[in-house]
Amino acid sequence: MPEGPEIQLAADEVAAAIAGRPTTAVSFAFDALKKYEPILTGVEVTAVQARGKAMLTRFANGYNIYSHNQLYGIWLVRDAHDYPETKRQLRLAIHNEQKSALLYSASDIAVLQDGELDSHPFLSKLGPDLLDESVTVQQVAERFTADQFRRRRLTSLLLDQGFLAGLGNYLRSEVLFVARVHPSLRPLDCSDEQIGALAEAAVALTRQSYQTRGITNDLALAEKLKAEGQSYRDYRFWVFNRDGRPCYNCGTVVIKDRIGGRRLYYCPTCQEK
Repeated sequence: MPEGPEIQLAADEVAAAIAGRPTTAVSFAFDALKKYEPILTGVEVTAVQARGKAMLTRFANGYNIYSHNQLYGIWLVRDAHDYPETKRQLRLAIHNEQKSALLYSASDIAVLQDGELDSHPFLSKLGPDLLDESVTVQQVAERFTADQFRRRRLTSLLLDQGFLAGLGNYLRSEVLFVARVHPSLRPLDCSDEQIGALAEAAVALTRQSYQTRGITNDLALAEKLKAEGQSYRDYRFWVFNRDGRPCYNCGTVVIKDRIGGRRLYYCPTCQEK
């Protein structure tokens, strides 16, 4: 599933294609949404905003298209009405005179008026968005120690969008590794130093991933590994997807675990209990 940085990158691309321009056509795959096609056609798109793992396409008439890519959804930007050859199902198309923004394979799509955004089941429960520059490390640290979160296991807490918006499976492993915190712990079990490290890593790695299109490894190390001929897959992460290979920090073999059906990677030496 795309995480916050990937959705923000997609929002940037879609915004560059359709924001500030009136639509020439809007089409939905779902019958329940087709009534909104004439309401949104000929109206200027004012903004395209990422909200954690969701996206809002905002219109000048006070309507918004909410979309969540879920596991398989993908946005493509093409020249106007230029559809790619694909077996994916087109769920939403937003066209203007020059470009088309096409959402494939996603099924979580809704049309909301401005006044309905705060009561939407997903949007209303989002925690602080780590890509929001106004969100500080101190605020994130306070989330870890809040009563509603401090007794929960970090492996589930870091995937909860009501805790922090934008984190997902690869960022979970990377945050725990950079903070040197064992996956089995709860915030309650962590020292003040560990809480600070978790907050710092959550903010820094999410923003670095957005700025670098997915790299959470040390940037100098990633550049060195790239120069040595290693692939993006190999130099992208500290531990995620690197089971059976040596930790870049200490050389211990990285371990893969599966918790709640989701993959988790960690170094048993750097993240000792």
